[in-house]
Amino acid sequence: MPPGLLITGTDTDVGKTYVTAKLAERLRGGGSSVGVYKPACSGAEVFHGEPVWADIEALRSAADLTTADDDRICPQRFLAPLAPPIAAARERRTVDRDLLTEGARRWADRCDHLLVEGAGGLLCPLAEDVTVLDVAADLGYPLLIVARAGLGTVNHTLLTIAVAKARSVPVAGVVLNETNAREPEAATNAAMIERFGETTVLGVIPPGGELPANIDWETLVRRPLQEDG
Repeated sequence: MPPGLLITGTDTDVGKTYVTAKLAERLRGGGSSVGVYKPACSGAEVFHGEPVWADIEALRSAADLTTADDDRICPQRFLAPLAPPIAAARERRTVDRDLLTEGARRWADRCDHLLVEGAGGLLCPLAEDVTVLDVAADLGYPLLIVARAGLGTVNHTLLTIAVAKARSVPVAGVVLNETNAREPEAATNAAMIERFGETTVLGVIPPGGELPANIDWETLVRRPLQEDG
């Protein structure tokens, strides 16, 4: 397995794919080859009779891959915008629980760094008896938690941190994402998350903006694993 990071969120639509894509672009800009992996994806749009998953499109573009890599990026794709096991059942299919983790191994010897993007929040079901947290624990990768910057994020973020720590999954940090507009609560929310979660808030992303400058591979991967070990 290549060195890796799992990007999770406190909820759906908090900007996990956006952050993952921006991080892939930053790593590539530094001369690294980057793999991107999403264990399961649901919710497609249909164009000219063909399903298109926006998350996969964004990840493929950021990592400079081709459509031929779609099965490696996400080997289990479902149409309905529902949790993967429910979306799979709509198609009379099931999620292959072993492939959720084993699919990441397809990137072995193909990249310097592997970015794994979860679905929904950390306890989102990916299969009948598997959550995003289970995959994170199996892979052994640190977590980067993407959270909304505004009102309500403290509780959601602290719950995410707590459940990760309960499973001894290292947390690299939190990034707050201003999804639609500047959030006046961002600074105080960051301070409370750091105080009560005992986890570093790496910064705030302005609407449509870049990652904080201090986010690098050493901060995200090596240091959390060293501290945990």
